[in-house]
Amino acid sequence: MGYVVPVDGRCVQCGICSFYCPSSIDVRRYAWLGEPIAESHCLTCGECVIRCPRGVLRLERTGIFTVPPEAA
Repeated sequence: MGYVVPVDGRCVQCGICSFYCPSSIDVRRYAWLGEPIAESHCLTCGECVIRCPRGVLRLERTGIFTVPPEAA
């Protein structure tokens, strides 16, 4: 489980990320605002991350569903 997270200030608003999103999320808007994509429709498939020509996006784990080391 995780989020797609933009790197601030590098997005040039080309729209390639949004074009390739299978859920039709406006990824470009999130990248421009520097906010993680926390929409419930986001599949975290990484397609936008792969397609971004400037490397603006990355996948970041949330750790919500991980088992703590002491419980494993």
